[in-house]
Amino acid sequence: MSMLIAACFFLAACTSQSSDLETGTKKDSLVLAIGSEPEDGFDPTTGWGRYGSPLFQSTLLTLDRNFNVQHDLAVDYNVSDDGLEWTVKIRDDVKFSDGEPLTIDDVIFTFETAKNSQSVVDLQNLKKMEKLDSHTVKFILEKPQSTFLYTLTMLGIVPKHAYSENYRENPVGSGPYKLVQWDKGQQLIVEENPYYYGKKSYFKKLTFLFLSEDAAFLAAKAGQVDMAAVPVNLAKEKIPGMKLIALDSVDNRGIMMPFVKPRYDSEKGVAIGHEVTSDPAIRKALNIAIDREKLVEDVLEGFGTPAYSVADNLPWWNEDTIIEDGDAEAAEKILMDAGWTKNAEGIFEKKGIKASFALVYPASDQTRQSLAIAFKQMAKKIGIEVKTEGKSWNEIEKVMHTTPVVMGWGSHDPIEMYHLYHSKYRGQGYSNANYYSNKKVDQYMDQAIHAATQEEANEYWKKAQWDGETGFSALGDAPWIWLVNLQHLYFVNEHLNIGGQKIQPHGHGWPVTEFIADWTWDE
Repeated sequence: MSMLIAACFFLAACTSQSSDLETGTKKDSLVLAIGSEPEDGFDPTTGWGRYGSPLFQSTLLTLDRNFNVQHDLAVDYNVSDDGLEWTVKIRDDVKFSDGEPLTIDDVIFTFETAKNSQSVVDLQNLKKMEKLDSHTVKFILEKPQSTFLYTLTMLGIVPKHAYSENYRENPVGSGPYKLVQWDKGQQLIVEENPYYYGKKSYFKKLTFLFLSEDAAFLAAKAGQVDMAAVPVNLAKEKIPGMKLIALDSVDNRGIMMPFVKPRYDSEKGVAIGHEVTSDPAIRKALNIAIDREKLVEDVLEGFGTPAYSVADNLPWWNEDTIIEDGDAEAAEKILMDAGWTKNAEGIFEKKGIKASFALVYPASDQTRQSLAIAFKQMAKKIGIEVKTEGKSWNEIEKVMHTTPVVMGWGSHDPIEMYHLYHSKYRGQGYSNANYYSNKKVDQYMDQAIHAATQEEANEYWKKAQWDGETGFSALGDAPWIWLVNLQHLYFVNEHLNIGGQKIQPHGHGWPVTEFIADWTWDE
């Protein structure tokens, strides 16, 4: 009932816009219902834009559809042989949306502000910056950091003269659009930035509607939006005048398995570990037993791909980590070889301990619930008992060091692997919450971080996943059971051409708008 009420309010609110949405009419504005409202606003220094284009701001560099580095604000950059100094020269013809020029002072201010924000933007390795001239800066790092490149592609530049505590609600930037109106909880209206230096989008005005996926579907069906993000259960519906676009992503779902034996972490003041999931045979058996193709077909209705890592198909992914799965016989052999035997109930036991554990998921997420239930059924077939339970995120945070959790990640920055698997991040919030540790893996990832080139870094990232003997993938320690990568699903007006996209990141933000300059309205 609430969905219908929300849709009715929406349709009433959009009546005045309906004349702009006539099918086939050449137009230069769009109405989009493509994701949730950013709770933290539009400040890049606290994380806006890390899962896609910041829209209102420009970045120094960008990644094209094949993840090749391209210049944006920067016209040139170089890295010293020791990897400690990154010198960046920017364009001299850029203005913010308020008409003020963008200079290197704004770049320095942005990075200083981000470093001091204590947010998800991690710049603790940035030692200092030196202004070489009005358009050139030298970033000096404490230690070499190959992933600093990805910070340059994600951190939107904010204006020193117009930055305040309210910036996140009233962003001024040098990106393709400027914010005109934000009706919180309802809509966001943006218009083209007249001072934008890059390729102009054909669409001069965008209206983002903050609707649930079900309400967005009803709006699309009523012809009131040009694009709507929809859930899997509605993707096979038909809407006259609209086409379904399914975009591959690294927006993954997997199960984080507590890695260590039960104990108390006195430093963090929390209980950690699990008697059953700390056994590598349990983790390896489940990784082999799970039929990922079946999860894609049954849970995602075909709109996804099997997941084998946190970074499938990205440049730093080791494709050798793809495993033969869905093999219950091989899974049971792993358990029996490790000393597990089945009891009268058909559940494996070892030294009086049943192969049994709870699996929690965010109760508000239907897809994760369905994955948890399907996982439970597959685990039961090989004699492992799983008890599923939905909880709030606050509740999950209290148990995630001792209990397997259905989680999701997916970034265009390999630093995500570092945070998930490096031992120094054990117990730091959601980073390495299962207390995984492998000295060889740490060594490879440190070498990746400190590599002189991206090509060298990627080789070390791949070795950290599997070097033929060890790694954090399912072939190695298997601290995670990766399940599926979601496809991002959109109903799109048949006249709207959004062109090619790159592999989408995790679903926060509006990553589909990254190449909006290439969108066209075709008759």
